[in-house]
Amino acid sequence: MSHQRGRPLATIVPFPPPPAGTPASGEIVTAAVDRYLDSIKTKTTRSSYAGTLARLVSRAGGRDTASLLPEDYAAVMGRWDDAAAATWNRHLSALTSFTAWAGRQEILATSPARRLDRRKPARRSDRAIPRARLDKLFTDDRHGLRERVLWRMLYETAARAGELLSLNIEDLDLEFRRGRVTSKGGAIEYVHWATGTARLLPRLLRGRTSGPVFLAGRRAPVSGARAPAEADVCPETGRGRLSYPRAEYLFKQATAARDPHRQGWTLHQLRHSALQHLAADGRTAPELQAKSRHLHLGSLGRYVQLGEQTSAQVTADADPAARRRTR
Repeated sequence: MSHQRGRPLATIVPFPPPPAGTPASGEIVTAAVDRYLDSIKTKTTRSSYAGTLARLVSRAGGRDTASLLPEDYAAVMGRWDDAAAATWNRHLSALTSFTAWAGRQEILATSPARRLDRRKPARRSDRAIPRARLDKLFTDDRHGLRERVLWRMLYETAARAGELLSLNIEDLDLEFRRGRVTSKGGAIEYVHWATGTARLLPRLLRGRTSGPVFLAGRRAPVSGARAPAEADVCPETGRGRLSYPRAEYLFKQATAARDPHRQGWTLHQLRHSALQHLAADGRTAPELQAKSRHLHLGSLGRYVQLGEQTSAQVTADADPAARRRTR
């Protein structure tokens, strides 16, 4: 053990290399990824990570897992080189989590992710989308019904996108306008929507009684590496569950023209906007916590900073040149 300024530093013990002549792990990447995903108990995490790891399987699925190199991971992450920092970090988390699991299974001796770094998101004060722009977006019939239901439901429930995309019809309680979701920590919780969603949701379901609420546009493959789990396929239409990357892409494309930065908004901004608008309306921190389902009040800090829109309203209200109604 080494010392620095009188304080002991923990010794780094490398993973022991296999003896000379020892064969490779013998488990191909496809099988290792399948085993890893089966080990994830939280449905939303499993669904999110599956999309990233599908690209790893596409590149190196038939190779021995022990042969994975930093170049393989770099090629997978190259798909998101131009993406927002949060998107990059989310996909990188899938790779690093798989890597840690493979290390514990002793099928990877070194980390192919060692040359990849997480990115620091740019701090922006305009994460919340103005209500007027959301109203126009939600009522724009040029967008498909599936997208309008998802976007409105995300805003009205203030739920995480992964939670709603993982919803099955069996999880819905249409009478009480609520849905049963699995939260980030694996807890079973309920999210609640308002009249706008309640009016559109039956049209989206079209009498279906089981399977994913939000379906992809095509039938799901029935075999091969990209075949989804049975629970992620509609038993009536054969279409698979809409993925987070696809839903995010469609939202960005649909909102690029409305975004002053011309980059398009993210699905998470709908959750952020909902909570910030509730805070601006005077809702208390415990009320926001009940809506957002954060475990700790401190986690709400970034949502209750009212930001640019409130600043503009305060300035307008205090403008001495503004016309005021006489009494």
